[in-house]
Amino acid sequence: MSGGQSKNAALTTALAFHYQVLIGLDKCFSLDEGQSVWFEKDGDVSLISPDALASTQTEVKDYAAPLTDHHENLWKTLKNWLAQEFDHTQYGVLVLHTTQPFGATTRLKDWNTQTAEQRLSVLKDIFSDRSDKQLDAEQPSEIIKLQKALMLNADDENLIAVLEKTVLHVESADLDALRKSYLNKLSGYIPHTNRQAFAEGLIGFIYEQASYARWVIDKTAFDQKREALTAKWGPTLFTIPDFDARDATEDEVDAYITELFAKKIIEIEYEDVLPEATGSWLELRNALIEELNGYPQFREAVGQYRERWIRTFSAKYRSACRKKGSPVELAQDLYDQVTSETPFGIEGYPNPDPVFRNGLIHDAMDDDEQDLKWKVEP
Repeated sequence: MSGGQSKNAALTTALAFHYQVLIGLDKCFSLDEGQSVWFEKDGDVSLISPDALASTQTEVKDYAAPLTDHHENLWKTLKNWLAQEFDHTQYGVLVLHTTQPFGATTRLKDWNTQTAEQRLSVLKDIFSDRSDKQLDAEQPSEIIKLQKALMLNADDENLIAVLEKTVLHVESADLDALRKSYLNKLSGYIPHTNRQAFAEGLIGFIYEQASYARWVIDKTAFDQKREALTAKWGPTLFTIPDFDARDATEDEVDAYITELFAKKIIEIEYEDVLPEATGSWLELRNALIEELNGYPQFREAVGQYRERWIRTFSAKYRSACRKKGSPVELAQDLYDQVTSETPFGIEGYPNPDPVFRNGLIHDAMDDDEQDLKWKVEP
């Protein structure tokens, strides 16, 4: 549970358990062959490996209050790991995974760099804070009960063995940060709009593995589910819209006669092609506002095609400017050459429709930042 008192204790407990599940899910992503993740086997989350030294037992705590010398989380966890029913020899590492930061004055700060004997010395030093009156009280506090059980009643050999493999993972991501981190891990192979659905599918799969007998996720089952969800929610080939090779109507030509692309055609005295040019331009514009499968991919393809075409056109335009003859005729010839040649392909769109390509040409001509033109200037 969290550090503050919740108005809904059941909801707080449920969210704390969900946090535990997300920690287990995170471990599933790094499973090696033969490994599996267990919930509520010997505690919160267990990673079981054929090699015991590679196995880890993790106790998960989502708390706001800092981890101080006398905070119950460490003492209770150590007591649980020393219980007769817990066989710590099955694990190479015992982890207290908590969202808590270390307290400002705690003597636990160097824990992860210390030997087992040094850790025991720290615990003894902390325990020495207790007065005889506190230790001998008829009804001691819960933390004092935990400390007495650990420091007065535990077997020294077992205690040293547990302390030797104990790791304090403090300031861990809280529930919201963990959710965000999980979604970010999907970047690169699950489109942004599909990540929530993918996450819900995988988290649902984790919950579905629970039974009265055990709750375990092995690598094979996890990988199969992840692959199935990736096939469903991963990137797909974008839909190529249909393009109609049509001339614009007189009303459409009149409506768009002041557009920059149209002015550049009029500039070379080639009004005869305005209906065809306007029709192609409108087809591309309409395609860019359609609700297409993989729409962002289509937009990206349009952008890539546009850049490549501009580079190709610039070379042809320079060549036209070097030719001898009537500037108007040279410009019209350039227009005919560029709009009638077979369109080149790009990845994802190997055989572009000429209407798409020509619409894109006029769209590029309509961009005043590109400074493209048909008018030849020797």
